[in-house]
Amino acid sequence: MLDIKYIRENPDLIKKAILDKKGKVNLGRLLEVDEQRRKLRTEIENLNQEKNLAAKEKDVERGKLVKESLVSLEEKFALLDAEYIQLMYALPNVPSAHTPIGPDESANTVISKHGEIPKFSFKPKEHWELGKELGIIDTETAAEVTGARFAYLKGDLALLEFAVIQLVMGILTNETVIAEVAKKAGLNVSTKPFVPVLPPVMIKPEVMQRMGRLEPKEERYYIPSDDLYLVGSAEHTLGPIHMDQTLKEEELPIRYIGFSTAFRREAGSYGKDMKGILRVHQFDKLEMETYTTAEKGQDEQMFIVAIQEHINKLLGLPYQVLEISTGDMGGPDYRQIDIETWLPGQDRYRETHTSDYMTDFQSRRLNIKVKRKDGKTELVHMNDATAAAGRTLIAIIENYQQEDGSINIPEILQPLMFGKKKISKV
Repeated sequence: MLDIKYIRENPDLIKKAILDKKGKVNLGRLLEVDEQRRKLRTEIENLNQEKNLAAKEKDVERGKLVKESLVSLEEKFALLDAEYIQLMYALPNVPSAHTPIGPDESANTVISKHGEIPKFSFKPKEHWELGKELGIIDTETAAEVTGARFAYLKGDLALLEFAVIQLVMGILTNETVIAEVAKKAGLNVSTKPFVPVLPPVMIKPEVMQRMGRLEPKEERYYIPSDDLYLVGSAEHTLGPIHMDQTLKEEELPIRYIGFSTAFRREAGSYGKDMKGILRVHQFDKLEMETYTTAEKGQDEQMFIVAIQEHINKLLGLPYQVLEISTGDMGGPDYRQIDIETWLPGQDRYRETHTSDYMTDFQSRRLNIKVKRKDGKTELVHMNDATAAAGRTLIAIIENYQQEDGSINIPEILQPLMFGKKKISKV
């Protein structure tokens, strides 16, 4: 949520942000409601003073009339306030100066490319073909048991997922490694490690709304009997950990690495990526969530991206870093940077990592503040980002495939796979 004072002072900038991000909020109506709301609040405050004066002077009749007027005004204010909050929640964040302006992913720009695209002496297969042949991905049985866009991960692929989790957890909880990543990226950031978290996978609607991630609702799984949503990412329950809290400056940055199963209905992707595990309703994901002071927020995002790159380099996966455009980024995002990893079977890069910097947009809704050393209190700045997900497994499968249909295990993961060097057939 944006600061209303900032909105009043920069209507043209806000109008452009709404247009660029394909928002649907009526800015004119918001400003109108804001003005009416402020006038009503002043009237209510004046009447409260008058009520107190009447009570002091023991003027019962006057006090009764004032009380009746107050009830009427407070009812009007409650209606206006509800509309005001709804309009404020619908406003997107203003994008950064780095963000390309464009309608969709076609406007995304490549920042850099890393690693050599592997050359095969044979036509590389897609992950789902290899998965089926080796018996490590079973979508057919899953479709019978649960439905489309679900899968069983079996044998060494299940072990591979846990190996990736262990690798990532080992990196993010090791201060020495964190310091090396920051140094190589040329960033002057804290070397404080991430705290591992296993967060809840269900969330209250009002908390999801405060996170700015409730919409589009059609993408969410909802449980009416309990009035709870299943999370679409660990960030959804990591972000609110400190809601309605005031943190101390010396506590920052606070960094979490959360692992959870994520659930997405993929309502808007009918017919897309139907095979395999690229776009499924249920997948596991490691997510980073951090809280910093305002002046450290942007460097924190670049540090997070450096961590994502470090992981891909350790796994030997070629990738490109993208600046995401206004039409392709999330509403709460100030700046979004994605990593796309090369998939030989598809002969193209596909998104595997996202990094979202929200400035104080989420923290204002969540009411997460920091008390500075000089005694001042302000909102924290928040970042969230993918550390690894199911698509990391896809990239390993396709990049490490061999002509005989086998799949080599990246060297860095072999000790975590009990010394195995190849994925065996189930």
